[in-house]
Amino acid sequence: MHPSRPESGLAGRWTEIDGIEVFYRESQNPPDAPVMMHVHGFGLSGRYLLPTAERLGDDFHTLVPDLPGFGRSQRMANALDVPDLAHAAARFLDDRGVEEVTLVGNSMGCPVITEFAYHHPDRLERAVLVSPAGGLFNQPLSRAIRQLSRDGMREPPRMIGVAAPDYLRFGVPSTLRMFRALTQFPSLDRLLDLSVPTLVVIGDRDPLMPPPSRVHEVAAMTDSHVLLVGIRGAAHAINFSHPGELAHIIRQFMADRPITDDPESPGVSRVVEIHRGPHHPRPSTD
Repeated sequence: MHPSRPESGLAGRWTEIDGIEVFYRESQNPPDAPVMMHVHGFGLSGRYLLPTAERLGDDFHTLVPDLPGFGRSQRMANALDVPDLAHAAARFLDDRGVEEVTLVGNSMGCPVITEFAYHHPDRLERAVLVSPAGGLFNQPLSRAIRQLSRDGMREPPRMIGVAAPDYLRFGVPSTLRMFRALTQFPSLDRLLDLSVPTLVVIGDRDPLMPPPSRVHEVAAMTDSHVLLVGIRGAAHAINFSHPGELAHIIRQFMADRPITDDPESPGVSRVVEIHRGPHHPRPSTD
């Protein structure tokens, strides 16, 4: 039940939720630190989220679960869909005694977060959606596969060693079922329903994202709390490829500070604020 060797600075642990064994990683922060949970994408475990999660582990009580059916966690008898995964995330937080949380998701993790917000609006303090995927632009499956293939050429080579075992473990039948569930999920409606301060981070080299004109169109459809930030040079798995820049942006967002480049990565990539909704907290320079 325990990892054979440490894979990160976060402690690997197990728990049981509704009879399902769930693996997760947790920081060693004091229990009164604000809670931040990272939600992985399609077919993957939380392992590729660790570069960013580790950098935030000193500031937040950080949790990185493998949702049921993914990574090391046990599969459920019935196939999961997005609402099931959102429910599993809520039950995991119940198990950890967490009432309120900031959720950080990548790719399919973003629809899971918006569904969590739809059913548990009082539990979500803030949302961070990194490279949100699963909408019409990623359908049908043949198109999504081509997009993922192009993205694979743009990610760091070491991503293969992290992602390949997860995809193999997830398997083709689960991939087909999960993709079918994503096509039935109202991704845009849930995104526009968000009523908490929300950070959306996208990369300009991400083949799974729609063209900039559509991104601006969607951003303009809501007058809510959305802050849209771009990282130039980043593809889809920003949590893995640009952890320093992403962690820096998240810290600024959480503190309502102006969005700036990461001082620890000068000249590596450029961070650009694209859109700030009128109801998003205005940046403080104090």
